Amino acid sequence: MPVSSSSQFACPALLEHSLHAFFGPGGLLSRTHPAYEYRRGQLQMAQAVEEALTEKRHLIVEAGTGTGKTLAYLVPVLRCGKRVIISTATKALQEQLFHKDIPFLEAALFPQGDQKLRVCYMKGRSNYLCRKKLYELANEPILTGLDEVDQYRSILDWDKVTETGDRAELAELPESSRVWDKLDARGEACIGQKCSEFGRCFITEMRRRAAESDIIIVNHHLFFADLAIKREAERAPDAGILPEAGSVIFDEAHELEDVATSYFGISASNLRVEDLLRDVEATIRRQKIGDHRLLTACAMLRERSQLFFSLLPRGQGRFEFSGRDEFLEDNGDHYTALTAALSRLKAELSALREKPDEVHAYIRRLDEISMALLFILESNERNIVYWIERRGGESARRGRKGDESATQLHQSRFVFLQATPIDVSAILNKILFEELDTAVLTSATLSVSGGFDYLKRRLGLEHARELVVPSHFDYESQALLYVPAELPLPRTPLFIEQAVEKICEVLACSRGRAFCLFTSYSQMHEMYDRLLSRLPFPMLLQGQAPKNVLLEEFRATPHCVLFATASFWQGVDVQGEQLSCVIVDQLPFAVPNDPVIAARIRAINSDGGNAFFDYQVPAAVIALKQGFGRLIRSLNDRGVLVLLDNRLLKKPYGRVFFNSLPGYRRANGIEDVEEFFAN
Repeated sequence: MPVSSSSQFACPALLEHSLHAFFGPGGLLSRTHPAYEYRRGQLQMAQAVEEALTEKRHLIVEAGTGTGKTLAYLVPVLRCGKRVIISTATKALQEQLFHKDIPFLEAALFPQGDQKLRVCYMKGRSNYLCRKKLYELANEPILTGLDEVDQYRSILDWDKVTETGDRAELAELPESSRVWDKLDARGEACIGQKCSEFGRCFITEMRRRAAESDIIIVNHHLFFADLAIKREAERAPDAGILPEAGSVIFDEAHELEDVATSYFGISASNLRVEDLLRDVEATIRRQKIGDHRLLTACAMLRERSQLFFSLLPRGQGRFEFSGRDEFLEDNGDHYTALTAALSRLKAELSALREKPDEVHAYIRRLDEISMALLFILESNERNIVYWIERRGGESARRGRKGDESATQLHQSRFVFLQATPIDVSAILNKILFEELDTAVLTSATLSVSGGFDYLKRRLGLEHARELVVPSHFDYESQALLYVPAELPLPRTPLFIEQAVEKICEVLACSRGRAFCLFTSYSQMHEMYDRLLSRLPFPMLLQGQAPKNVLLEEFRATPHCVLFATASFWQGVDVQGEQLSCVIVDQLPFAVPNDPVIAARIRAINSDGGNAFFDYQVPAAVIALKQGFGRLIRSLNDRGVLVLLDNRLLKKPYGRVFFNSLPGYRRANGIEDVEEFFAN
């Protein structure tokens, strides 16, 4: 991350107005926004962001739902005269910023339409088409079935008209398309300026637009992937995608620790080896290079990889690789054979007299796999947890997190060896916060018991100003919180049966119109199956269709009830009475036997802390605030929040949750719920 920002021009139309003259009564916003109302918190946040940008300081600001936080940071950003990166956790917020908020500001500032704000919207490389791959695939016999052939032809036609190469334009392309996996612009296969299509490359064009922009809108995954690449000293200075910027706005900043952790680790997998071999063999066929020794080296690597990864410890999902020394004692010969096969293929590629440009990328990828295996199997760093993940076919290749079905998790076609930092606070402090002039972290859910100590400790953020902007919603009258005291604890045998009865009671009061959110897939499926014959309302289940399709069906179906898990806890906005109830099965504590979570717990306890109160409770508080935040999305929304976990009432840590939640009115029993909906 560069230490200085690139100076751009501040928006003259905004400099003509003070922030109060823009946001206040009678100001520019009141004259241009169709649903304007003065929000004191929005102005307070805008002033704090502007001070942070001007004074080169970091800022943490929790902005309650309905604050209008996107305009509260966009306006100061446009006034500051600096290039600023805005990073969000969800694609939905990225799209809102680029397709809604920015056009609104343009129309307000330039009513004649004579100027445009210089803004760029960037996604990860796998979202974009690689033209070199597209044209080469025309001569490759690797398309299987009529569906793949039809998809390829539609992409070929689209290539003639698209200006961005963004897969999002291909609405008809299935989300699980294997053809796209063969055509996307992911970095490991890129040969940069040596590519025959470099001048027409969509990644090159995206970089050019970003270099000319004052605001670059990205997501956390792209931001930290770029930061991780730039962190590697041996990389070329221009290895990353994002341009230099000294100021970053992190919206939905509650996601930062988990996303950063995923990109500062090291991974090796049989999928990575297979993808490399697929690319090498395609080049051999297309370029007619090498001889039998090169093909033999490929076959040998495939065989050694399949054998080695099949010998790794068995397990479901994610589990810790605790016996690495014992594994190497028993299987050291197979590990040595795999590394030798990697070296042999590298030697055969290096020996080619006339190398196609992509061969140099293959050699680099072989080195990266070898170094990853060496680190994961032979290093012993204190701040690293070593673990294994087994995934099914499509979920592994698409890289989705949290959307695998139980069936997919039981498949083990792909095996991933992982080495992940346990604590990223020191890393982020050194390579991010110390290098930036200004970092603004904002979300509706950052504080625990009104403070930011948990967030600052987990992220290594020091010397930041802090601001809590309460929501201007009247939670006392708009929302009712119901925690049934009579239910058994979630882990007891009777919980499911009695929770089903309670859900029936609540949904009868709300007449459906509800999200039922669960902390596990198994609980979601069991509750859905038990209620399917009992509820007189339309029911939707996560996994039956893509998320956006389910949401549209929910909005369009009267009295609908949606059963879902983690991916619906945030970034979902359903306003109006169509969503009048949110039911959460239990307090959303992270799974304690997840290898990364378990390692964090051990590390905190071994350092003299109390992992439960220092880490597990605060993380669950923020997750619960996110889940409850689905309900009240506007001044006119009303509804009931139901938590079926009475530990909130009976355990001492329950007060931490109550002290962190908005001021919902509390229900004493189902009668209060009935009365709320009757009124």
